[in-house]
Amino acid sequence: MPDPLLSVKNLTVVFKTRFGEVPVIDDVSFSIAPGEILGIVGESGCGKTMTSLAIMRLMPEQGIVTSGSIRLSGEDLVFASEARMRGLRGNEISMVFQEPMTSLNPVFSVGEQIAEVLTAHQGLSKSEAREQAVELLESVKIPLPSRRVNDYPHQLSGGMRQRVMIAIALACKPKVLIADEPTTALDVTVQAHIFELLHDLRDQTGTSIVLITHDMASVAEMAERVMVMYAGRKVEEGPVEEILTNPLHPYTQGLIKCVPHLMETISLERQDLQEIPGIVPPIRHFGRNECLFAPRCSFVENRCLNQRPLDSERSTDHLTACWVENTNNEKVFA
Repeated sequence: MPDPLLSVKNLTVVFKTRFGEVPVIDDVSFSIAPGEILGIVGESGCGKTMTSLAIMRLMPEQGIVTSGSIRLSGEDLVFASEARMRGLRGNEISMVFQEPMTSLNPVFSVGEQIAEVLTAHQGLSKSEAREQAVELLESVKIPLPSRRVNDYPHQLSGGMRQRVMIAIALACKPKVLIADEPTTALDVTVQAHIFELLHDLRDQTGTSIVLITHDMASVAEMAERVMVMYAGRKVEEGPVEEILTNPLHPYTQGLIKCVPHLMETISLERQDLQEIPGIVPPIRHFGRNECLFAPRCSFVENRCLNQRPLDSERSTDHLTACWVENTNNEKVFA
């Protein structure tokens, strides 16, 4: 197995709140190999986006890395200077944010915004950068790129704006691309096109992709490995096929059971989707020495309420943080 391109080990990020310092990312470890697609999945508020912002060193001011390392090609980004991070962002590691309309500048054309990245990081002239911008728009399959390069964000559809964001992120051929909910608010046809585009770009450029999503169906479509997060912690990690066919953590099982699917025949009565009871705990509960999923779990035991479960390897490359050895998938949340 090749050495990891990006390696996050025992990362803890605390926020200063009125309740004191709270770990929004709590001792999280994972890695991604060159050319690999890793999915990070969980409900809103589980720490997925904050993990990506910590990697990019773009956290809010109240966020502080208190322990752990974030190594990109062996370099620990936790201790990199801000000047060094400005050089790495875009060149070595890029991010596609959730909502392109709030990320793109409304007063500059999309061509100007792509060209700005190229002139800043690659030292291209304005004419060279514009020519490269047209090629990038073409690479993300935007029709009539030589004309669209002059358009402003409001003149493009949601799917096209997302493609522009991907073009900007890939302008300098980064080693790692973080895609944070890249298909939010897009219809299923456009979602499929975006996923196909990311797959094609990975195959063509060898870029590693970290896909952040709340949707297990997206993970099944895109990723090769998946990490499941809950309340700032990693609760399960492994190959996608293994996780989908043999989920070990009750939370992962619940996420899979929430995915709608078509019935085999139209004559069968549609069954209700199962839902995970309760909600993600408030941030002030993060960091407690217990299983934070216990209040929502049908397998809860006494030790779940006063001991934090640690990662254990149940099979090859399949880790889970759960005290219960044998969960019955058919009875979860029934």
